[in-house]
Amino acid sequence: MYNKALIFPVLLVSVIITSLAPVRSLDPPLNDDVLGLIVFKADLRDPEAKLASWNEDDYTPCSWNGVKCHPRTNRVTELTLDGFSLSGRIGRGLLQLQFLHKLSLSNNNLTGTINPNLLLSLVNLKVVDLSSNGLSGSLPDGFFRQCGSLRAFSLAKNKLTGKIPVSISSCSSLAALNLSSNRFSGSMPLGIWSLNTLRSLDLSRNELEGEFPKKIEKLNNLRALDLSRNRLSGPIPSEIGSCMLLKTIDLSENSLSGNLPETFQQLTLCYYLNLGKNALEGEVPKWIGEMRSLETLDLSMNKFSGKVPDSVGNLLALKVLNFSGNWFNGSLPDSTANCINLMALDFSGNSLTGKLPLWMFQDGSHEVSSLKSDDSTGGIKKIQVLDLSSNSFFGEIGAGLGDLTELQDLNLSRNYLTGSIPGTIGELKHLGVLDLSHNQLNGTIPRETCGASSLEELRLENNMLIGNIPPSIKNCSSLRSLILSHNKLIGSIPPETARLTNLQEVDLSFNELIGTLPKQLANLGYLHTFNISHNHLSGELPAGGIFNGLSPDSVSGNPGICGAVVNNSCPAVAPKPIVLNPNATIDSSSGEVVPPGGAGHKRILLSISSLIAISAAAAIVVGVIAITVLNLRVRATTVSRSAVPLTFSGGDDFSRSPTTDSNSGKLVMFSGEPDFSTGTHALLNKDCELGRGGFGAVYRTVIRDGYPVAIKKLTVSSLVKSQEEFEREVKRLGKLRHANLVKLEGYYWTTSLQLLIYEFLSGGSLYKHLHEAPGGGCSLSWNDRFNAILGTAKCLAYLHQSNIIHYNIKSSNVLLDSSGEAKLGDYGLARLLPMLDRYVLSTKIQSALGYMAPEFACRTVKITEKCDVYGFGILVLEVATGKKPVEYMEDDIVVLCELVREALEDGRADECIDPRLQGKFPVEEAVAVIKLGLICTSQVPSSRPHMGEAVNILRMIRCPSGSSDELGSS
Repeated sequence: MYNKALIFPVLLVSVIITSLAPVRSLDPPLNDDVLGLIVFKADLRDPEAKLASWNEDDYTPCSWNGVKCHPRTNRVTELTLDGFSLSGRIGRGLLQLQFLHKLSLSNNNLTGTINPNLLLSLVNLKVVDLSSNGLSGSLPDGFFRQCGSLRAFSLAKNKLTGKIPVSISSCSSLAALNLSSNRFSGSMPLGIWSLNTLRSLDLSRNELEGEFPKKIEKLNNLRALDLSRNRLSGPIPSEIGSCMLLKTIDLSENSLSGNLPETFQQLTLCYYLNLGKNALEGEVPKWIGEMRSLETLDLSMNKFSGKVPDSVGNLLALKVLNFSGNWFNGSLPDSTANCINLMALDFSGNSLTGKLPLWMFQDGSHEVSSLKSDDSTGGIKKIQVLDLSSNSFFGEIGAGLGDLTELQDLNLSRNYLTGSIPGTIGELKHLGVLDLSHNQLNGTIPRETCGASSLEELRLENNMLIGNIPPSIKNCSSLRSLILSHNKLIGSIPPETARLTNLQEVDLSFNELIGTLPKQLANLGYLHTFNISHNHLSGELPAGGIFNGLSPDSVSGNPGICGAVVNNSCPAVAPKPIVLNPNATIDSSSGEVVPPGGAGHKRILLSISSLIAISAAAAIVVGVIAITVLNLRVRATTVSRSAVPLTFSGGDDFSRSPTTDSNSGKLVMFSGEPDFSTGTHALLNKDCELGRGGFGAVYRTVIRDGYPVAIKKLTVSSLVKSQEEFEREVKRLGKLRHANLVKLEGYYWTTSLQLLIYEFLSGGSLYKHLHEAPGGGCSLSWNDRFNAILGTAKCLAYLHQSNIIHYNIKSSNVLLDSSGEAKLGDYGLARLLPMLDRYVLSTKIQSALGYMAPEFACRTVKITEKCDVYGFGILVLEVATGKKPVEYMEDDIVVLCELVREALEDGRADECIDPRLQGKFPVEEAVAVIKLGLICTSQVPSSRPHMGEAVNILRMIRCPSGSSDELGSS
C-alpha cells in the first residue's frame, strides 16, 4: 500500500531528480541512492511490507532489505527483491543508482513497460533479472546499445511483444540471455549469433519465425540452447556441430524439417536433446549411438521412419527415450536392454511389430543370461514410465512384468496382445496408471491387481475379459478412473466399489453384469462420469450424488433398471390414476375409469405426470411474473441504497448489527482461511462495479489484507432456493477445480442478500480485448486467441463431465488472468434457482444475442450440454474473426455464423480472419478452427460434437498427426 506520509516528500524528490543531472562528487551524492530508491518505492505496492525498512531519513540505504552496497564507498551495487509480491511499475528512480551491478526483481507482479533508458543510464549493470512478472510493451531497437558490461539478462515469463532489438549485438560480454515465455515475434536478429561469449541462450515459448540461422557456428562457447515452442522452419543447420560444448539442446515444437545433421555426433558432451513435435524425417542414423553422454533423447511427433537403430543400446547413460508418434517399423531392438539407467521409454504411436521384448517381460522360461544382474533393482528394472501403445505388438504379457518394481505408468493399449493379465502386476507397488485397453486379452481380472495400492487409473476396456469384478478392488484406495467397458464380465458390481472415495469416472458398459447397484455409490462425492449401459442390471438407481442428474444414455440397455432417469417407474411406487369424478366407476373388464352415463360420456382421467406438467406450466407463469416484479424491486432498492456495507467478523458469520438484521448472515470461505480478524470493511458500490449480468452485478473489492476478489451480488433473491439447497449447490460448485475455471472462493447468505465470492482476474474479459480495445485495435495474437479457445473448450468439457451445463457461453464470461490464461466464469448459476423454463434461460441467462442455441426456441427439443457447444462455436468464430455474433449495419443485420459459412462455401474462409492480425497467423490452422466453429453451430444438436471431441480436434489442429481434413468441410 502507498505510504501517505511519503506522498509530498516523494513528489518533491521526483521534481529534484527529473530536473537535475546525476552528480558524481564524493560527498552529498551518497544520498542519490536513498532518493532514487524512495522514488522507486513510491511506484510500488508492497502488500507484505517487505520494504518497511526503507526509510527516507537514512543517510545510506545499505541496511535496507534487498539492498547491498560497496563496503568502502557505501554506494548501492545490488538490488535483489525477488519474490517480494511487489506490484506496480518500474519507475525512473532506479536510474539514479549509477553504481548498480545487479538488478533482480523476478517473481513479482510488476506491470507496465520497461524504461528504454534502463541499460543506457545504468552502464555498470552486469546482471538484470526481471523474469516472472507482467511486463508488457516492446523493446526499442536501441535498447541494448550500451550493454558492454552486461553478463546475464532475463526477461522470461512476461508479456513483451514486438521484435528482439537488433542492438543485442552490442552486448559483447553477454554470457546468458533468457527472453523465453513472452510474445516476441519476427525473425531472430542475426546479431545474436555473433555473441561468442554466450553460454546459455533461451528464446523458447515465443512467436519467432524464419529459418534456423547457419551462423550458430560462432557460438562456440554455447552450453545450453532452447528455441522450443516457436515457429521456426527449414532444416537444422549442420553448423550446429561446431558448438562442441553444447550440453542441452531443445528445438521442440517448431516446424523444422529435413534429416538429422550428421554433425550432431560431434556433440559428445550433450546430455539433453529434444527435437520433438517438428516435421523431421528420414531414418534415425546409426551414429546416434556416438552421443554417449545423452540422458534424454526425444524425437517424438516427427516423420521418422525405418527401424530403430541397434546403436541406441550404446547410450548407457540414457534415462529418457521418446520415439513416439513417428513411422518406425520392425521390432524394438534387444540392445535397448543395455540402457541400464533407463527410467522412461515411449515408443507409442508407431508401427512396431513382434512380441513384447523378452528383456522386459521375461516370464522365467525365457531368461536372457546377458541381462542377469545380482542387483535386483539394476538394469532395465529402474524403468518408471513404459508406453508401447498404438503399435502392432502381439503375444502375451510375461509374468516378469512384476520385476519392474519401480514402474509408475504402464501403457500397452491398442496392440494385439493375447493371453491373460499376469497376477504379478500386483507386485508393482508404485504403479499409478495401468492401460491394457484395446487388445485381445482374455481370462479374468486378477484379484492381485489392487496389490498395486497406488493405482489411480485402471483401463482394461475393449478386451475379452470374463469373470467377476474382484471384491479386492476395494484395495485400490487411490483409484480415480475405472474403465472396464466392452468385455464379457459377469456377476454383480461389488459393494466394495463404494469404498473407493476418490473415484471420478466409472465405465462398466457393454458387459454382462447383473444384480442391482450398491446404494452407497451415491456417496462418492468426486464421481462425475458413470456408465453402466448395455448390461443386465436391474432395480432402482441410487438416490443422490451424480445419480440425480445422470444421463439416460449412461444406463440404457438395462431393461430392469427403473427410476426417473430412464422414465420407468419402479414397481413399488407405480403411479395410480387419480379419479377426479367421485361418481365414476371402474370397468371390471378393462380396468379403466368410467364416468356415470356409460360410454356416451367422456372419461375424466389424469395421471400424476399430467398433473405435474400442468403444475409446472402454472409455476412457469408465476415465475415470469415474479421475475418482472423482482427486477422492479431491485431497481428501487439499488436507487435507495447504492452501497451495501459488509463488515466481516473473525468467524464464519458476519458481525450482526443491532439495528438491522438484513445485513447479518453466514459467510463461508472454501480456502479455510477467512482471515477477517482485522475487521476488514468492504463496500459494494458503483465505483467498484465491474459489470452486470442477468443474475446480478459484479464488484471488485478487497478482503483480508489487500486480497482482491470479485463478488457477484445476486438480484434474483426471490427465486433463490432455500438456504440449505443454496449452500449445498454452492459448495458443490466450490469443489470444481480446473486451470481454466474462475475459482469460486466462497459465499455469503442471508434471506435477503446472497453473494458469491470469486477469484479476481486482472486481465479483463475476452470481449473487451476483442471489441473494446483502445483505438479499435487488439493486442491478442493468434496464439493468444487459440489458447483462449482451447482453454474454454477444456473447461466446458470438464463442466459437462461434472454434469453441469453452463447455458451462458459468451466472450464477456471468458476472463483473462495476469498471464493471459483464459478462465470461464458465471457457471452453475442456473442450478441455484428452483424454477427455470426456457423464458428464464433465454432472457436472464442467455442475455447476449447470437450465442443462444436454436433449441431454446423449440419447446419439443430437449436442452442438453449441446447448447453449450453451440455457444462455444459462436465464441470460436468471434475470436477468429474479431466480429460480434450479430452486428447491426445501417440497412442490414449481419449474423456471424451465416457470414462465415458463406465465405467457407465460396473458398474465402481465410478472408474472415481478423484483419487486425495483419497476416500473422498460420492460415491452415485458422481455417481449421473456423471449420470447427461452424460444426459446433450446427442447427441439429446431435450433429454437434461433444466438448471432449472439440478439445481433441483443437489439439490435432495445433499438433497435427494427420490431415486437418478430418474436420470436414462445414
